Amino acid sequence: MYSDLRSFIAELRRRNDLIEINVATDPKLEIPEIHRRVVAQGGPALLFKSAGSQFPVVTNLFGTKDRVDLAFGTRPEKLVSSLAALPHRLLPPSLKKLWGERSLFSQLLRIGMKRNRSGSVLENRIVPPRLNDLPLLTTWSEDGGPFITLPLVYTEHPDTHQHNLGMYRMQRFSDHSTGLHMQIGKGGGFHLHRAAERGEKLPVNVFLGGPPALIISAIAPLPENVGELLFASLVLGKRLGMAKNPVGPLPLVADAEFALVGSVSPNETHPEGPFGDHYGYYSLKHDYPVFHCDAIFHRKDAVYPATVVGKPRQEDYYIGNYLQEMLSPLFPVVMPAVSALWSYGETGYHSLAAAVVRERFKREAMISAFRILGEGQLALTKFLLVTDRTVDLKNFTELLTTILERFDPRSDLFIFSNLSMDTLDYTGPKINEGSKGVMLGVGEPLRKLPREFSGSTPFGIERVKVFCPGCLVVQGSNFSGNPKLAESVSSCGTFTEWPMVVVVDDVEKVCSSEAAFLWHVFTRFEPAADISARHAKTDRYHVSLECPIVIDARMKPNYPAELECDLQTSELVDRRWNEYFPSTKLERHV
Repeated sequence: MYSDLRSFIAELRRRNDLIEINVATDPKLEIPEIHRRVVAQGGPALLFKSAGSQFPVVTNLFGTKDRVDLAFGTRPEKLVSSLAALPHRLLPPSLKKLWGERSLFSQLLRIGMKRNRSGSVLENRIVPPRLNDLPLLTTWSEDGGPFITLPLVYTEHPDTHQHNLGMYRMQRFSDHSTGLHMQIGKGGGFHLHRAAERGEKLPVNVFLGGPPALIISAIAPLPENVGELLFASLVLGKRLGMAKNPVGPLPLVADAEFALVGSVSPNETHPEGPFGDHYGYYSLKHDYPVFHCDAIFHRKDAVYPATVVGKPRQEDYYIGNYLQEMLSPLFPVVMPAVSALWSYGETGYHSLAAAVVRERFKREAMISAFRILGEGQLALTKFLLVTDRTVDLKNFTELLTTILERFDPRSDLFIFSNLSMDTLDYTGPKINEGSKGVMLGVGEPLRKLPREFSGSTPFGIERVKVFCPGCLVVQGSNFSGNPKLAESVSSCGTFTEWPMVVVVDDVEKVCSSEAAFLWHVFTRFEPAADISARHAKTDRYHVSLECPIVIDARMKPNYPAELECDLQTSELVDRRWNEYFPSTKLERHV
């Protein structure tokens, strides 16, 4: 494992998987658009040597599965799998079994923190702190300003001093202040809440760079009482070096490229955003806490790491999938009846998840659904598909077909309203509010699914296309032109043999690929507001429906704008492409 960012960069350079761009490039819009085009074609990591700052910028470190595997390796997944199986291997306990696990115990003894008085991160200090010296990216034209996009935000609980390492974007407001986008249900937010109760400022350190293991740990949906630095040490396979902080109470990651030391006042907020986010839309301007920077430390010849988020699939997609694979052995330990679980990066992860569960008695699948929706970051899931059949959850088309064959609309769709939702999901009536849906498809098939549509389309429907057996995609007028179109589709009687019908703005785009279907559909509807069906009735407080279940996945007037590169930036990057890459075959247009 790589002990710091520069050792990973050196390995990428050795493998010819990193390109240095030596011409001057602008971190405002230009670098992000170059990055997006290279990510889209599975290209190399990018080191921008002249980015309007004394510090070079590195992006796309994790923009392919191969680079993610290189950065983090297979050892963490094997270790997590071994730990998950440990209780079964040790029961009933015996000296012989304990001795047989000595290799595992030896690995665990090597994790933790190694306290040092100093570290590489303390080699230089910017006095006074000048955040404008850092080459922060402005990634989309409507963004509120430049953002730190790979911040490792370190806090400690004011009472217990238990630490948290999270990744919360930070919009630069001035030379010494930023926003701190701490969303609901995140560890740093809990620490800030407790500091507010005590009437105290919360000390905050922000690290940039360091061991790549820190990035995976900050993003990982770990239980609240599991320290991210310990998890990073586990991924590293050795103790994590920490340095004494000369100006604050919290320790510093010794081999980080940069360390920003400061604090947050619990009752101080400032408008933050908009920001083009990983759902593929702008998250809008809202009030968030303010980070006040007291000191900036950095290594000699420090490299500034950054990423760009937007419509899936971006760089974060590959990290998210790696995390799911690594943590998957733990799901049956935490939720014994859950055999497999997958959240779809194409939907921003929280919009859609699916599970294979055991159905040993009637409706046990819903017990598993409740367990999933009550577990850590999975609690933010908006829509959950559940089956008891053996199916590859990564093959969404196969999964949806399996569900629709078995789905009973009278009993197998559950909508839960008035719940907290992911901050970045704007499909609900207010920020952080909305609804969830659970759709079951268990047992033996109930129907043979239609595969072709041959009837005449009802009035208001312009185009029809089959996405998969049992799922029809239809196009009519936009939502403003006909907000009741989905209700008309469900009641017209034309589509009764189709278990699911999805109303969209553009059939061809939505059905162009599985990834396109996932993004267009599941990021554009809220279960309680946008699902219609025939002859809905209430039976024992459960809404019993008839096919088709119609999902209105059109853009609504209150939704934020879809992310698109502005024309001026696109033309600039087109014009300069051969300057960036004079001797490579990267495509200008993707």
